[in-house]
Amino acid sequence: MTSLTQRSSGLVQRRTEASRNAAADKERGSDDEDYEPRQEEEDEKGDSKETRLTLMEEVLLLGLKDREVICKSAAPTGDMLLDEALKHVKDTQPPETVQSWIELLSGETWNPLKLHYQLRNVRERLAKNLVEKGVLTTEKQNFLLFDMTTHPLTNDTIKQRLVKKVQESVLDKWVNDPGRFDKRVLALIFLAHSSDVLENAFAPLLDEQYDLAMKRVRLLLDLEPEAESAKANANELLWAVVAAFTK
Repeated sequence: MTSLTQRSSGLVQRRTEASRNAAADKERGSDDEDYEPRQEEEDEKGDSKETRLTLMEEVLLLGLKDREVICKSAAPTGDMLLDEALKHVKDTQPPETVQSWIELLSGETWNPLKLHYQLRNVRERLAKNLVEKGVLTTEKQNFLLFDMTTHPLTNDTIKQRLVKKVQESVLDKWVNDPGRFDKRVLALIFLAHSSDVLENAFAPLLDEQYDLAMKRVRLLLDLEPEAESAKANANELLWAVVAAFTK
């Protein structure tokens, strides 16, 4: 009964989102003849801007499964979280494995002597970065006995561009070959699924699109990371992290 209720709720949400999108398209009307070209141009620009966002999808691609992670370059990347993680990797001897680093950096280790590896206040630091980039803002909300700092979305265009990219990767631009997938989008799909937020990107879809999208995501999730990493031109770093998250 619970799963049926959740499914019904999901259907209502998706239909509501789909209807809202259709109404918005209709309201735009045919008088805006240059809308599509300008939208495509904005999408291309958005992709380049998006790569500069400090997304956690890019942070933990550190090494190979069951192999030692070695920091080959100590040069700063400009991403505060990635630089902090790389500093830990560089300064640690003997080297740790990918699985170990994910546990250490996330604070999921049981070893009290290694708690200093944990990346602190990750969510808040990411939110502050996005505030600086104009994607979020900072507000104080009162919850009876205390105030809480929140970060509401202010630039919906960037979020919708990201949602569109995820949707298209498993619908219109589906390639049925992980080796031909955009590596960053592939990492985003795996890590968004591990964080239980991937389905949010599919909420606006119609039922048929939603079912097809989830079916193709399941195909990706069922892949064997070790086999994929052994293929020609495979990104071994990516599949090592996938293996660690899906273990």
